[in-house]
Amino acid sequence: MQTIKHATLTDIALIALTALLWASSFVAIKVAVPETGPFWLAAIRVLIGFIVLLPYAIYRGFMLPRGQTMWLLVLGMSVLNVVFPFLLISWAELTIDAGVASLLMGTGPFFALLGSHLFTTDDRLTVPKLVGVLCGFSGVLVIVGVDAIEGLGSNLAAQSACVGGALCYIAAGLLIRRIDIPPGRLACLALGISGIVLVALAAWQDGAPPLDLTPEASMSLVYLGLLPTGFAYMLRFYLIRKIGYSTFSIGLNLIPVFGVLLSLILLGEPLTLKVTVALVLVVCGLFIARMSPKTDHKAGVTP
Repeated sequence: MQTIKHATLTDIALIALTALLWASSFVAIKVAVPETGPFWLAAIRVLIGFIVLLPYAIYRGFMLPRGQTMWLLVLGMSVLNVVFPFLLISWAELTIDAGVASLLMGTGPFFALLGSHLFTTDDRLTVPKLVGVLCGFSGVLVIVGVDAIEGLGSNLAAQSACVGGALCYIAAGLLIRRIDIPPGRLACLALGISGIVLVALAAWQDGAPPLDLTPEASMSLVYLGLLPTGFAYMLRFYLIRKIGYSTFSIGLNLIPVFGVLLSLILLGEPLTLKVTVALVLVVCGLFIARMSPKTDHKAGVTP
């Protein structure tokens, strides 16, 4: 297992970029999903991401898992990292508000902190990390508002699905560090495996894929596959292997913050105080979390 390193300013910038790309995906999904449906949208964006990363993976030397155990790790990570969370969270948001979903997803770093502490030897629970997680969650709460708390418990099935999606991401994040394949090539392989599963599910659920998409929907799908899926997943794998999942997960609280910021930019609305406060809280959480000492600062990660 790759020994994690202390998060640098560059790492924090890459975490913020990953969160921004994932936040932007919600806008693209809104445009494309009415024409594709949730199953084919997930399948198509994942396949595009795979195609985008494939030339790079081939250039670097495409790598397959060695041995049955490694294959099981890759298959399990792929399903937990893409298939289950994509479908669970999409289904959940059909019946719960985005604010409640954001709040539930904001609990992910708490579970990541616990999981990393229990199942790794170099990504342990520390006071700075705990404070960082609390700051990040506070930022999410500022964005979604305290009213979101009142919505908890009103739709247990959908809310459980949302938490289940977050737990899938955490389990996948812990598995990533156990797979001895460089991040870029691992992301390509995971998207390829997930694409096959999602195409089968989409064909079973909705039949043939939609072919009469508008230019707007087509461009949204290309964008989803190119950046929020292909490029961002490569960044995710790289950062988890380098700095550990507990630190990386705190940055995911930037997603609802960036989501609101993008909406403000697209709608031309002024920057509000609560968005500014939320952004400061999440960023402070990231900087506080990186205060944790690491045991090895020499090991590197290559794509």
